[in-house]
Amino acid sequence: MNRLLIKVCGLTTEDDLKVCQDMGIDLTGFIFHSPSPRNVDPGLVGSWKKKKELRVGVFVNQKPEEILETIDTAGLDLAQLHGGQSRDVCLAVGALRVIRAFWPERFDDPEVFHLEIDRFKDACRYFLFDAGKCAGGHGRSISSPWLEKIKSPKPFFLAGGLGQENISSLPLTAMTGLDLNSGVEVSPGRKDPQKIRKVLDIVRR
Repeated sequence: MNRLLIKVCGLTTEDDLKVCQDMGIDLTGFIFHSPSPRNVDPGLVGSWKKKKELRVGVFVNQKPEEILETIDTAGLDLAQLHGGQSRDVCLAVGALRVIRAFWPERFDDPEVFHLEIDRFKDACRYFLFDAGKCAGGHGRSISSPWLEKIKSPKPFFLAGGLGQENISSLPLTAMTGLDLNSGVEVSPGRKDPQKIRKVLDIVRR
């Protein structure tokens, strides 16, 4: 089995970025959405040294040309589209660098959810399944009893208030990675190294 990938999202400081790099975090995430308390300037992100990690930008309502410009400015490897973007937008950004967010709680029927994600299988590199029914930052885990039975056509990350308290109960073998944010913070945008370390200790035993 491949090692579970760990993404720490919502980074706003270079110090927190360096902590993640020193811990060997696989993907570092930066939110480019002005209403978010974790919003960060693309130029600032671009000035921070990148090491071995993949750098991910989170976008909600930007047009493809703005996303592509931010990718260049911030030195991003991947674009996480977290606003229900269409398949055409995913393709315009580039399928090989798109992580597209989906919300399983929108669906009562897992078969309908499967049909939805199947439409995007050639337009994304990864899927991300988040809590709630839109946007992000809900601070809680997904409430979908059939989630562990999902057979995703693409590798997927799981998000939604994940931390040391709840990851042990997840079907970790079913997913490609975990997306950590509010569950490893001391305040919005400020990460707690000890919380990140405890998650790593659990998933990498």
